[in-house]
Amino acid sequence: MAPANQFLPDEDLAYTVLADLKRVTREYATAATESVCPTVRQQFTQLLNVTLQMQGELFNAMQSANMYNASSPTLKQEIDKNLKSYQDTQTKTQQFVQQIKQSTIPAWQQSQQNVQQQMQQH
Repeated sequence: MAPANQFLPDEDLAYTVLADLKRVTREYATAATESVCPTVRQQFTQLLNVTLQMQGELFNAMQSANMYNASSPTLKQEIDKNLKSYQDTQTKTQQFVQQIKQSTIPAWQQSQQNVQQQMQQH
């Protein structure tokens, strides 16, 4: 229970912090994913890992204090079905990326080919 001078009850405060940690986790993951510079990517990845650790610790503390109710159990069949779907999507994505890699000609090669074509025309 919150003391009289506290703005929010402990449970509400914990939920607010947990929600912020989840939001920050998404933002760090996006930043790491979109970073071109390896140093920046590494920094955001480290921040992401620290934030995930804090989120996990807060969740465990909230669950221990009966502030967080676990969701209802999910059927294993449903989990397996979703896992299979995600794996299929991952496989298709990897195949697509490989196709793009194989069909893409680097810009310097394109420039070289253009110069050669122009020279042949003259």
